[in-house]
Amino acid sequence: MKRQIIDTIEKYDKIIIHRHVRPDPDAYGSQSGLKELIKANYPEKEVYAAGTHDESLTYLAQLDQVNQALYEGALVIVTDTGNTERIDGEFYTEGALLMKIDHHPDADPYGDVKWVNTSSSSTSEMIYTLYEEGKESYGWKMTTEAARLLFAGIVGDTGRFLFPSTTVNTFEIASELIKFDFNRTELFAGMYEVKRDLLHLKGYIYQNFTMDANGAAFVKIDKVTLEQFGVTASDTSQLVGALGDVQGICAWVIFIEEDDQIRVRLRSKGPVINTLAAQFGGGGHPLASGASVHSWEEADEVIEQLKKLCI
Repeated sequence: MKRQIIDTIEKYDKIIIHRHVRPDPDAYGSQSGLKELIKANYPEKEVYAAGTHDESLTYLAQLDQVNQALYEGALVIVTDTGNTERIDGEFYTEGALLMKIDHHPDADPYGDVKWVNTSSSSTSEMIYTLYEEGKESYGWKMTTEAARLLFAGIVGDTGRFLFPSTTVNTFEIASELIKFDFNRTELFAGMYEVKRDLLHLKGYIYQNFTMDANGAAFVKIDKVTLEQFGVTASDTSQLVGALGDVQGICAWVIFIEEDDQIRVRLRSKGPVINTLAAQFGGGGHPLASGASVHSWEEADEVIEQLKKLCI
């Protein structure tokens, strides 16, 4: 599969790489890490990273301005995105070929070429193994910038190597990546800087969540509350794991109101929740998923379904 992917990359002069909405370090790491690898090994190719930039991830990379005309004759690659509803960018179907590279469950098998590996800790880890194939068979070289991006993606999706998805192979890959001369201290500072306002909002979450007898918990954070604490909806991604410390909680959801939607951040200590996220146009991992709803009444439906999972 990896050789097929590289052969496909070699055939196209123009490549546009997408990832999912509401990105995390693995989304940016796999997308921009792959971009850097392709640019380094095929300098004659045009390579773009598409999507809406998230200011909280500026420390990792900036994205490119991509218009519809660029897609003509292009290879489009989507990384770290399980279903089409979560692809960030509206023109991803208008290229010559669509490729999917992902480590989430393959609930939506889109793409003309598809590589899905659910045993991988992250899509960034998958991109590194693609580099290994490229090095062995095509003479690929790794760059410091690509190594920095892939390392960040792996660290982000493994929770600093604490999640069960971390394997011996994950550590071996990380050990290879840190041989490159990027500033890990600076990188970790960007990934785990917690604003004082977020700490105050974390206290609010502890004080205002609701939990039923079976351990299903939720908290609703509306726009007024966000403004009160001086944080953005994107900032709250750093707090999604907060309720995991509470004894008795089985699974939880944090709702974040935005101008046009309500973000649904789902986490679990056991019950599989990505199927629940999929019911509301989202997706993700069995124990960590996200979705969107458009009213508090619809949010209540999510809560009721979560309660059923915890019975």
